[in-house]
Amino acid sequence: MKSPVLRDDRPYSGAGLERSFEPVSTRRTFEEAVEQIAEKIKVGDLHAGDRLPSERELAAQMRISRPTLREAIKALTEASVLEVRRGQSGGIFVASELIPRQLLRRRQEIRFSEIAGVLEARRLLEPRVAQLAAVHASEGDFGAMAQTIERQRELAASDDFLQHEDLFLQLDLKFHLTLARATRNSTIVGLMRSLLRQLEIARDMAMHAPLVPGWTIDIHERTLAAVRAADFPLIDEVMDEHLAQLEQIWERETGRGPIRPLPDFLQPVAERSHALRVATHLPDAN
Repeated sequence: MKSPVLRDDRPYSGAGLERSFEPVSTRRTFEEAVEQIAEKIKVGDLHAGDRLPSERELAAQMRISRPTLREAIKALTEASVLEVRRGQSGGIFVASELIPRQLLRRRQEIRFSEIAGVLEARRLLEPRVAQLAAVHASEGDFGAMAQTIERQRELAASDDFLQHEDLFLQLDLKFHLTLARATRNSTIVGLMRSLLRQLEIARDMAMHAPLVPGWTIDIHERTLAAVRAADFPLIDEVMDEHLAQLEQIWERETGRGPIRPLPDFLQPVAERSHALRVATHLPDAN
């Protein structure tokens, strides 16, 4: 596996991020600052070699003191996520895209029982996301997805794959977010970020199922091919398999009920709608 090439000649540009860093709104300013920077790296807004805003600008964006920011930068540096370089060409740079699990002390909480509902919501949303991406995606989007697949292939082929499971999982997240970004719809991107973040428990579980790395690479390749071809029936077919794999693992591991493509609260509506359509199309008895 190739080591990331650090590009120290890349100036920081706000246009490179979907949005700037946000004000830190809780009393746990240190932890939240660490988490916010780490999250941008984890989801692919920042990449290895990218330069962050200056310390002054970053502290202003987050509305925290510079000493607090320095503590957050120190924690990320000690975790080998960031690198601080001195001199005229210095600054704060992303050193690694792998975010150690223990670094994020404050994670979004989700009850175990709520995972099934999140899986249902994902099934309603992501197949349509893939179809919309087929309409709006550029060659740059396709290239980014292909690059993610190739990096997953390199990790899966390595002799010490078990040591790279976390990075493999982060690349899986990145593939799905790249697909969402290809829709050119910021609301959809936000929804997918939230869904995938909530699904981390189930996705961690899926990573330990037999042959998942090879299957993940294969289904990503087929998803990319279907979206690139704008083959909508094939997109539906591939996405059904894509989503069902995690759903089935979750059901098997937890012993919980099946994930339904249509939530319970919509079933009566669907049945009434179907009955109305049938009645409307019945031939006239006269």
